Amino acid sequence: MNDQRPDPDALLEAVRGNAEHSKRGQLKIFFGACAGVGKTFAMLQAARQAQAEGVRVGIGIVETHGRKETEALIDGFAILPRKTLPGNGRPVTEFDLDGALASDYKLLVVDELAHTNVAGSRHAKRWQDVEELLDAGVDVYTALNVQHLDSLNDIVGGIIGIRVRETVPDRIFDSATDVVLVDLPPDDLLARMNAGKVYLPVSIERARQNFFRRGNLIALRELALRRVADRVNADVRTYRVSHAIKTVWPTQELLMVCVSADRSQEKLVREAGRLAQRLQAKWIVVHVDQPYQNNDARSREALLVIAKTAQSAGAEFANVPGQDITEAILDYARKRNATKLIIGNTARRRIFTFKRRLQERLARANPEIGLLLLSVDEVRATRRVRWIPEEPQTQIAALGIATLACGAATFLASQLVGFFDLSNVVMLFLVTTVFIALRLGRLAGAWASLLSVGCFDFFFVEPKLSFAVTDTQYIFTFALMMVVAVVISQLAARLRSEARVARAGERRASALARIARDLSSAIKIDQVVAICREALTPLFEARIILLVPDKNERLMPTEDPGLVDTSTAQWAFDHGQQAGLGTQTLSAAHALYLPLKASMAMRGVLAVVPVGAPLPDDPDDRRLLDACCSTIGLTLERIHFMEVAQETLVRMEGEKLRNALLSAVSHDLKTPLTAIRGLAETLEHRKELPVEDRSDLARSIRVQADELKRLVANLLDLARMQSEGVRLNKEWNSLSEIVGSAVLQSRAILEPRKVRTNLPADLPLIEADATLIERVLINLFDNAAKYTPRDSTINVRAGATADTMYLIVEDNGPGLPVRDPEMLFEPFARGQKESSVAGVGLGLALCRSIITAHGGSIRAEQRKPNGAAFEIRLPLGTPPAIESEPIHDQAAHSDR
Repeated sequence: MNDQRPDPDALLEAVRGNAEHSKRGQLKIFFGACAGVGKTFAMLQAARQAQAEGVRVGIGIVETHGRKETEALIDGFAILPRKTLPGNGRPVTEFDLDGALASDYKLLVVDELAHTNVAGSRHAKRWQDVEELLDAGVDVYTALNVQHLDSLNDIVGGIIGIRVRETVPDRIFDSATDVVLVDLPPDDLLARMNAGKVYLPVSIERARQNFFRRGNLIALRELALRRVADRVNADVRTYRVSHAIKTVWPTQELLMVCVSADRSQEKLVREAGRLAQRLQAKWIVVHVDQPYQNNDARSREALLVIAKTAQSAGAEFANVPGQDITEAILDYARKRNATKLIIGNTARRRIFTFKRRLQERLARANPEIGLLLLSVDEVRATRRVRWIPEEPQTQIAALGIATLACGAATFLASQLVGFFDLSNVVMLFLVTTVFIALRLGRLAGAWASLLSVGCFDFFFVEPKLSFAVTDTQYIFTFALMMVVAVVISQLAARLRSEARVARAGERRASALARIARDLSSAIKIDQVVAICREALTPLFEARIILLVPDKNERLMPTEDPGLVDTSTAQWAFDHGQQAGLGTQTLSAAHALYLPLKASMAMRGVLAVVPVGAPLPDDPDDRRLLDACCSTIGLTLERIHFMEVAQETLVRMEGEKLRNALLSAVSHDLKTPLTAIRGLAETLEHRKELPVEDRSDLARSIRVQADELKRLVANLLDLARMQSEGVRLNKEWNSLSEIVGSAVLQSRAILEPRKVRTNLPADLPLIEADATLIERVLINLFDNAAKYTPRDSTINVRAGATADTMYLIVEDNGPGLPVRDPEMLFEPFARGQKESSVAGVGLGLALCRSIITAHGGSIRAEQRKPNGAAFEIRLPLGTPPAIESEPIHDQAAHSDR
């Protein structure tokens, strides 16, 4: 049936891509072979046209290089201010990404996509700035030279003799909404350069001697044209898939070589490779996997050799399942948009043939695709029907079962012949033949048909007990039984083969899906190693060992170092190619080493060590292994970037902590020291001071010293608790005693403020470290004394529920200075960043660390109409039994 509907998976992928593009900004790249071809000029002209159409256009950054024509085109545009950053001894201006994001421009012009940003910028590369703009929904026009593409960087370096350091990933180029090729012939470009329209006059001679040589310009121009053509071809392929176009559009030459599973096909592959090289065309090698074709070990080995030969020659190998070779080849050719089919043409001709040759069928079925016949005398057909399986013992058993089944059918027919007509009894033999053909295969089915015909003729057809036939109608019956048996056995064999292929495909797909699912949640290399050991080892019946590089790019095995050859693995890692067992490189090794390629770099090597059985030689299994390697490589790259992000976060937090500590030391710790020094100088130089004044000065020195001591103690205690944890000395204590001791120690800090306590006399004992709880209360009292007026009142009240003791310290001061009270419990966090109040913002952080170590919680909240409250909740345990004491009816109240 001629199905013109598009492929659902391809259509879904296209729709998903369109949805993603609709949310992001549109990227338009003006692409050229080198500087001076007019990319910036064309980009600004396009921006001017967009502005004339009503689009709000802004100039993010454009390098004019002193060219007056370019400067004239910028007039009339709004230009975003640049950001100034410190450079090597002098300030440097750079593209302001934050200003661009804050602006309301729909389209921004950002020149030189491959530019490296100045140190201190948010991103290292300008293309990363452009990606953030696109994610924010801003359209971008930019310019790019061919030498800056990552995939062509090595090629360009070999041509011009200079390695370009600034590169852009190819995915940015491929995912761009539009690419405009700005081209200029080399002679015209050299004329523009000599006229001073490319570089300043002082740089023209040096550029002509190095980069701007005519041969270099011709080569770069060809690379640019080919790269743009590849991108356009990808767009054509996407359009054909999404619109279900079955006809071939010969926009780019693609050769498709059709091979069979025979070693002699290697010559055909090599001949096709030479032809593709002469035509400078891409090529693929295709084998049609038919359900009923011969699939013995020799054929599998030949197919594996052909696949290796094709891949080593630079071709793609595809094993396409299909029942009809012609339909499978043409369907795959249309899907890949192949322009030429290459088939081996043998010189031998069959004398008796009932079917057209493959090339004739292909030419008749689709004349629009070119057909090339390469004369390969050694090519011979390998498709044959396999009547005898590889296991003779299994076949003998099948024949024996078929013989017994026919005997049972004969016995049952002899019992039924007295009740049914002979024409109905024959159906019993037919059913037996069909059943045997379905269950035991072709040969057993054919044998059962012969036995059934013989038994029916010998025991039931007159003259009985003889093979003579008197009625000619039984000859038709015998022939029909034979034909039915052969046809059913053929269909049964095909169904079994298709079921085998389907089970193998499902096994590979489910295995890859399971491995991908497990690897998606891996965040450590040890987890990746465990997945390789548990999932891949039973799948390929081989020992799988992962080797990862250290900081010096030297591979280190994650387990069993004695089973791997690190030198062979290192070669595979350095060159990005397979090595070891079954390859053409270092084949003496006892394991196969597969490089783990990721999008950015090599991430390791996977060693496949055979255990008992040889390495998997099926092409589909090898493709599955390659897919697993790709998935593992991407997982290792993700883990690498996670570690980099964590290290960066730790450094940022450390830098933040260091800055906060320096700020505290430079301001808050310096204040009491300055006060102590000033008071001490007063005592030293004014010896005639009265005794009362000297006493007040000494008291002030002591207060400032106590404040400094408290700040330093908080700083040291918090650092110790964060590194070593809180060490508790828990005992059963009375909360009233802890509060009373804390109030007494804070008396000098709180004066002249009033402290009121409301602690019920029947409060249960609490298991806690009394010294640390006192420290919490002292810090809360100190915090209240710093931020409340001198005439304020501080209330302390407590209570108990079924399993919780709560303690509240509240005041009637101005309240909390921040909207989110949780911020106050962070280290070095203060309600007011710049304040005359001494402190480094560690008291509340220390309180939370102590209360959390007790299994409790502390929180702050705003009181109404004014004031702040800090609530501490501690878990209640089972206190020890104590002698009962008389309980007063009223709670204890005290004013201090």
